[in-house]
Amino acid sequence: MRTFSLIKSRFKFGLLLTALIFVLLVWLFMIIFEGEKPQAHLEPLPEYLSEGINFTLTASDLKMGLRNIKVIVNQDGLVFPILKKDFPYEGLFNKRGIRTYEEGFTVDPKKLNMVQGQANLVIEILDFSKRRGGDGNLLLLEHKMIVDTIPPSITAASRGHNISIGGSGLILYRPSLDTHESGVLVNDLLFPGVPLSRDPQTGLYICYFALPYNSQKDTPLYLWAKDGADNETKKIFSYYIRGKQFRSDTIRISDQFLEQVVSRFTADLFGPEKTTIEKYLLINKRLREENHAVLRDLCQSPTEEKLWDGPWIRMKNAATMATFGDQRTYYYKDKAIDRGVHVGVDLASLATSPVQAGNTGRVIFAQDLGIYGLTVVLDHGQGLYTMYGHLSRIDVNVGQLIAKGDALGATGQTGLATGDHLHFSFLVHGVFVNPIEWWDPHWIKDNISRKLNTIDNPSEK
Repeated sequence: MRTFSLIKSRFKFGLLLTALIFVLLVWLFMIIFEGEKPQAHLEPLPEYLSEGINFTLTASDLKMGLRNIKVIVNQDGLVFPILKKDFPYEGLFNKRGIRTYEEGFTVDPKKLNMVQGQANLVIEILDFSKRRGGDGNLLLLEHKMIVDTIPPSITAASRGHNISIGGSGLILYRPSLDTHESGVLVNDLLFPGVPLSRDPQTGLYICYFALPYNSQKDTPLYLWAKDGADNETKKIFSYYIRGKQFRSDTIRISDQFLEQVVSRFTADLFGPEKTTIEKYLLINKRLREENHAVLRDLCQSPTEEKLWDGPWIRMKNAATMATFGDQRTYYYKDKAIDRGVHVGVDLASLATSPVQAGNTGRVIFAQDLGIYGLTVVLDHGQGLYTMYGHLSRIDVNVGQLIAKGDALGATGQTGLATGDHLHFSFLVHGVFVNPIEWWDPHWIKDNISRKLNTIDNPSEK
């Protein structure tokens, strides 16, 4: 009986030992032959490859660790090696091996002599698992790109581009089919062009541009185009810049005027412990800049359709009180306290005189605008806008289509006005220009209409 018990005990021990060995083998098998693929993250993921792009690859394998990383570019059967990295096996089960790794690399299509067309960026990452005959788990990533290193083309289709400092210009041009953005560059300002809707098959674009009042006669102007791969083209076109002298103007500020003007603005604009003159300067400088920023933003999404027709009309029976580009110096108690530039024309008639739309357009703004008080802004299409400020009332709504001569409201002295008048501004893609040009039928005929007519009558070129 005792011998039977001993045999039974040894049998149980043998079973337990076998079970432990089996569990150990399973555990070792699961570690060594683990089937989890490495992980990776690549950035950026560009659609196009036009110049050298710096990529960052982050790879990880938290189990058996990273074995190697290989990066290539494959294009039409040609293989361009980019990166190869092997990692050592260190310690039992690679416990001291590399689990995470980050590497930067550059793919430059010009240095690699790649051709135009599709290219595949391929990333292979292996770990130290014994899967796949000992080769390890494989992560394969592929990112498709279009190699495009050829910039778009752009050609002027009009001539006679004469423009004054502070004035407007128009050019017709034809960009290549791969162009995504185009227009005229004036220093660092881009004036975007729009396709001519009358005949889109011609591929012609139209661009209204401006020469800001602080420009010089040697300011460079370029036709500019960019394709989807961010290749850019700058091309000189024929133009002539006329110089312009602007008036000097003196504005004398009284205590009575200060109190009257400052009281029109809310106290939270100024902050605590500001004197009346400090409050006025905040209005005249900071608030003016903020209001002009609002106007620039308003004028960045023009209607592609031409809404206007013929010269803009000037406010009826109104005297000119201030002109575009006036160089103003503000005096308080015989001391110059500020300087600025007047970016419109001030027109005055009888108090609360009716204000007409200068031309056909759509209302895109009709509310208070800081220093300009109650203000209406019209979009006339293709980048042309007009602004009507210091109104005593507004008779139109945003989104409303207004015909030339329709009533917009009445003159007033809201905002920073010194008396009842209309502040009229003309903007080209958000840049203030001299409105006098757009009131002049001869200027419009010579600089605008004649170019547009050549589209329908090529013999007039």
